[in-house]
Amino acid sequence: MTPPAGIPQFSAAGTAGLLGPAAAADALAGVLLAGLDPETCPPRSALPVPGGGELLLMPAAAGAYAGVKIAGVAPGNPARGLPRITGSYLLLDGPTLSPLALFDGAALTALRTPAVSALALRHLLPAGRPLRMVLFGSGPQAYGHLEAVLAIRQLAEVVVVARNPGGAGKLAAYARELGVPARPGAAVEVADADLVICCTTAREPLFDGRLIGPQATVVAVGSHEPEAREVDTALVRHAAVYVESRAAALREAGDLLVPEAEGAIGPGHISGTLADLVAGRMPGGGAGSCPQLFKSVGMAWEDLAVAVAWFEAAGENSAT
Repeated sequence: MTPPAGIPQFSAAGTAGLLGPAAAADALAGVLLAGLDPETCPPRSALPVPGGGELLLMPAAAGAYAGVKIAGVAPGNPARGLPRITGSYLLLDGPTLSPLALFDGAALTALRTPAVSALALRHLLPAGRPLRMVLFGSGPQAYGHLEAVLAIRQLAEVVVVARNPGGAGKLAAYARELGVPARPGAAVEVADADLVICCTTAREPLFDGRLIGPQATVVAVGSHEPEAREVDTALVRHAAVYVESRAAALREAGDLLVPEAEGAIGPGHISGTLADLVAGRMPGGGAGSCPQLFKSVGMAWEDLAVAVAWFEAAGENSAT
């Protein structure tokens, strides 16, 4: 995409220092508290691309801004030495729809998704002792989620589970650099976890959900396809389930749609939404006697909220 002349362009490096995951989570919370209803947001448009990829179009408008993300999902890219997620984000002035800035779309997704998880976890995690976390995946989202969780909670240990042993070792080493005891491990270790984060490209469940303890919290962010899932029916059936939007989850969340197709749950199984948590309409905080599951599919309003926060932070930095 070639931006109109004069529009600021922000590369991944150009946005790296503008906003951390905690500040991005604050931006998301602010949009929800200002009255945005995710249930009214338009669904993403998805176009299959020859060669196995997918082109996504995600528009949103809120407050004084509008924007659209054009994202590519190219499963073959890692083998080519390229990012799996590509794209750009065009931010617009709301009243005039004049372009304001162009952002790196992959960098936006890499920050937005962990920030959404962090916002949910602020409300779902019980207060108290440092947490033992099992982290599935070793790609950019795994790194982003490690940083996002550390921005809101202290961790006693991180166990990294990944298909690539080398990737798991590198992520564990990075966690140790951040001051957290960490090591590669196995999926069965979810049995002792307080927090399980799933950010993979898996299409089948990553672990036996019967192993998850009643006070554990699970976050699954890896897919937005009705046939793909990271968690199994056993976990979903027994968990208190939270989502960004009921409508979006029932369109795209295979983690919920597969159990529903099996007859294990109904559409009313969802306990609450991110907006419910932020507004204090749900107890959260590990108060129940069953596991908690937050399933994220990613939504356009979230991209807009983080892009606006980036844009405003860049303006503040340039003025100082």
